Amino acid sequence: MSELNQFPRELEHEAIFIMREVAAQFERPALLFSGGKDSITLVHLARKAFYPARVPFPMLHIDTGHNFPETIEFRDQLAQETGLQLIVRHVQDSIDAGKATEETGKYASRNVLQTVTLLDAIEELKLDACIGGARRDEEKARAKERVFSVRDDFGQWDAKKQRPELFDMLNGRISVGENVRVFPISNWTELDVWNYIREEKLAIPSIYFSHKRPVIERDGMYWPHSAFLNTTDDETPFTGTVRFRTVGDMTCTAAVLSDASDIDTIISEIREATISERGARIDDKRSEAAMEKRKKEGYF
Repeated sequence: MSELNQFPRELEHEAIFIMREVAAQFERPALLFSGGKDSITLVHLARKAFYPARVPFPMLHIDTGHNFPETIEFRDQLAQETGLQLIVRHVQDSIDAGKATEETGKYASRNVLQTVTLLDAIEELKLDACIGGARRDEEKARAKERVFSVRDDFGQWDAKKQRPELFDMLNGRISVGENVRVFPISNWTELDVWNYIREEKLAIPSIYFSHKRPVIERDGMYWPHSAFLNTTDDETPFTGTVRFRTVGDMTCTAAVLSDASDIDTIISEIREATISERGARIDDKRSEAAMEKRKKEGYF
């Protein structure tokens, strides 16, 4: 194994330290679980952090209703195998209650609507910390986050009010109504995650590997053909050999053409890629500051 393909273990040690700090400093934390490789890595790190005891917080999944079936199947199987409590809240319930409005048009997606459901879940479950899998290399707004990122009593984030984090000192003190988003793998890269998955032999959803599926070509990218995607008359589905680098729901996540059917080949492919992992997420392309705007409103 080349040096570039080795996982730096100090990143694991840092993440485990952060997980333990969450358990020590907060009363009602939860791990935000999407079914993607980053949140799967978080579950594994949490189990390592507290072994042989059980993980002292649940997994929380905000389900858009437009998820990949493979992801939902994997989520349920992982919860059963690990014994972690799984809490699911549905975007459809927010729509039915009139708290969120279904988007229309060619690029309609429920991804943004997750914010409403998440903030309601935080209030309902009285969560004071939510552990997420965001990494600083994904998107420039996420590079502004601290490991302990404070949200106000409206769930909003202000980049100008981030606390300094010096000498591994994590300040979890919050006022009534505030909560904290925690990012244990903030200092990891996409390549670090894949090297860790390989070294730890972690199971991941099949859609990360090359497979054949119906897709349409839109804006130079390949979108999974499904009933959730609003297609135009000239967008004819065809069967492509693809895989997914990142996993959102089916309306905002494009695939890449790929024959990578094992992790070693995926790692080689990532090292040669000319676009970022988030380059296949349409929700990040809505405007130059799309992610930052969503984070200010309470997004992951």
